[in-house]
Amino acid sequence: MLFRDTGRTATGTGDRVGAHRTLRAGLRTGALAVIVAAALVSCTQASSGGGPGADVPAAAADPAADRARIAEDTENADLAEREAAEEEPTAVPTPGPELVRDAFATLQATLYDTCTPGAGDCAYFLGRVTRELTELDESMRADDKGPGHFKKPLADMKVLFDKLGDDRSEAHLEKYFSEIVGTRDGINTWMQDHPDDYR
Repeated sequence: MLFRDTGRTATGTGDRVGAHRTLRAGLRTGALAVIVAAALVSCTQASSGGGPGADVPAAAADPAADRARIAEDTENADLAEREAAEEEPTAVPTPGPELVRDAFATLQATLYDTCTPGAGDCAYFLGRVTRELTELDESMRADDKGPGHFKKPLADMKVLFDKLGDDRSEAHLEKYFSEIVGTRDGINTWMQDHPDDYR
């Protein structure tokens, strides 16, 4: 292998692809330089009668041997290029927020679910609705239409999140049962009036 790219770029996939193309061009140029240099040395030694193989009769000037050596050098350069391509890291895209319609669909799936505060069956239900609202909030803020399009639901969710804070314990969520369920139902009504956002 002639060259090996062991560098890591701090930017992104584009820089790695550009670096890989530069490496590939460098490998080809290097291989050609080696081939030309080998041919020139062989020709010079054969015509001058000097050099390390001077006492060996005409075998060093054999065109078939030169062609074999050139083919081997080219094959080595191709192998180095293939190995460099295999070592290029595969970029794994970082997933962003869901589409609004997908986030809303999972929230809407909770519409007929409920629990009884104090009965010990609210941890899952209220935790799920709160999580679905959080994901819908992220989706609406990242949507191409911009957060201004979702002004009402985003404002309602902000009021709820300000009340909830970071506490997601069952007792704390039960304390805000009406606000959580009311926010979910209000957003459902708003989305029904904006079918382009969820169909």
